[in-house]
Formats: sequence, C-alpha cells, structure tokens
Amino acid sequence: MKETKGQKVNKLPIYNNDIFNFDGYDSQKLMLQTTKLRNLITKRGIFERLIPLCCTTNPVRYKQFRELMKGISSKTLTRRLKELEKDGILERKAYNEIPPRVEYKMTKKGQELVESILNLIQWMIKWSS
Repeated sequence: MKETKGQKVNKLPIYNNDIFNFDGYDSQKLMLQTTKLRNLITKRGIFERLIPLCCTTNPVRYKQFRELMKGISSKTLTRRLKELEKDGILERKAYNEIPPRVEYKMTKKGQELVESILNLIQWMIKWSS
C-alpha cells in the first residue's frame, strides 16, 4: 500500500524472533478487510473466471469466457462478472453492435489481486510437503 497525503499506511508486521509486531493496526479494520477479501475470493469459481484475463493483456470477450466455463450457466457467469466489475477487479466495455459485443479487461486492482493469490499459491506449494 502506498502512503497518500495525510494518510499514514502501516507496513506489514515484521517477523522477528518468533514475534509478530502488529502495533498500530486496528484489529476491527483488519477483520473487516479479511471478511471482504474472503467473500470475494471464496465465491465458487471466481478465479477460474479470471484465468483468461491473467494470460493476456488484451480484452477478453464474453464469448471466450463462455467457451472456457463449462458447467456454468450464462446467468451465473454474467452475475459473477458483474460482481467482479462492481468490486473493481474487472473493467467491462459494451459495444453498441449487432450482435452485441462485450469485452472484459483486468484492472490494476485485479492484477494486484491475482499476483497476491499467485504468491499465496506458491507459498502453499512450498510449505505443503
């Protein structure tokens, strides 16, 4: 996190001699943020929807998502993509064309989320043996 004018940002706690120092953190805010993150990432199949966007810098069309998402209804896919857009993870662009064309692109926030999740997965792999 970056520090902005008038706003102090706490850095991550440092591991030192078997002790974590969380001084200066508001535990209620941390728990609220943890809840928000858990709600976002634990929805069924949410990261599978991000995979097409992780593998390219180009926008991905709705049709491409449909082809990759076997076993999920159009209604559910549309709802999940709208949730990701609302959360600022995806950017949606609809074109006024026949047939309709809709493209999705990962936002900077979404890119950071995916990078964080990949780091967590690498950590899990490293320590799972």
